[in-house]
Amino acid sequence: MRVLVLGGTVFVGHAVATEALRRGHEVVCAARGESGPVPDGATLVRVDRDAEDGLAPLAGESFDAVVDVATVSYPWVDRALRALADRVGHWTFVSTINVYADSVTPGQRADAALVEPVQRHATREETQTEAGVGLYGGIKVASENAVRAAMGDHAFVVRPGLITGPGDTHDRFGYWPARFSRGGRVLVPDVPEQPMQYIDVRDLAGWILDAAERDLSGDFDAIGPAGPLPELLRGIAEVVGVDVEFVPATPEQLVAAKVNPWAGPRSLPFWLPPSHAALAARDAGPSLAAGMPVLALADAVSGALEHERALGLDRERNAGLTREEEADILAGL
Repeated sequence: MRVLVLGGTVFVGHAVATEALRRGHEVVCAARGESGPVPDGATLVRVDRDAEDGLAPLAGESFDAVVDVATVSYPWVDRALRALADRVGHWTFVSTINVYADSVTPGQRADAALVEPVQRHATREETQTEAGVGLYGGIKVASENAVRAAMGDHAFVVRPGLITGPGDTHDRFGYWPARFSRGGRVLVPDVPEQPMQYIDVRDLAGWILDAAERDLSGDFDAIGPAGPLPELLRGIAEVVGVDVEFVPATPEQLVAAKVNPWAGPRSLPFWLPPSHAALAARDAGPSLAAGMPVLALADAVSGALEHERALGLDRERNAGLTREEEADILAGL
């Protein structure tokens, strides 16, 4: 196949391009080329998706499959479809589980109600606020709608939840193997009933390529089976293999200590407030039935820890607690 990755220089796009090359496909990556290199063997075509004619370097090109990882820009998706849809056999759009209107009820599937579509571009800063989560989801919904309208039965929409693995820049999953590798007393959320689920980027990339090769269409949650958060944390600690002592803190204690849930500075990754519990409790059944692979936890943790060590365990993180923050909180429990 001839595969076009709209992106291809970082994380999911890079993983898709890498897997496509491993399978022997011809790979073209269309990007500015400023965020990082494309995988060895891929062809970089420099484009500017902010410009109305920014995809002109692809004029006249045809592809068996397109994979679009556009984050927060409906115009990017709309322009790409207008420029390429009539010369493409299959189109994957990487969306998000933030498209769902109900973030409380567990066990939902991909046919659940969505937030209202938003046909605009957003900056990264705009999506980092509480209101920005809805904006992010709305832009993805509008983009999904455009892809389905243009590609019909050749549109594959995947909605990942928490993604981990090599190239992860969000620092959420990786926080835990990195922290456990230091050993000692570890602050963990005391939420025995909270579920958690994730997908390794290598599984996501592989499934996207499977879909393109099979011409699989439809809307799917790209997320592994949900399980109890305490069980997942114990499993990660066992894989890391360093002696640790879990020190549970209730949500009330964490709030009092000014710890943020999920992501960002001074946060405890994986901890979710009840208002967002459904974001880690999707029903993975339909996706598993459609062939979504699930990497063994040991392999996912090993990949995340290797990536963490390559970045530096003591670097400034995008999510999690610093050594000093955790020590101060533990001292006050």
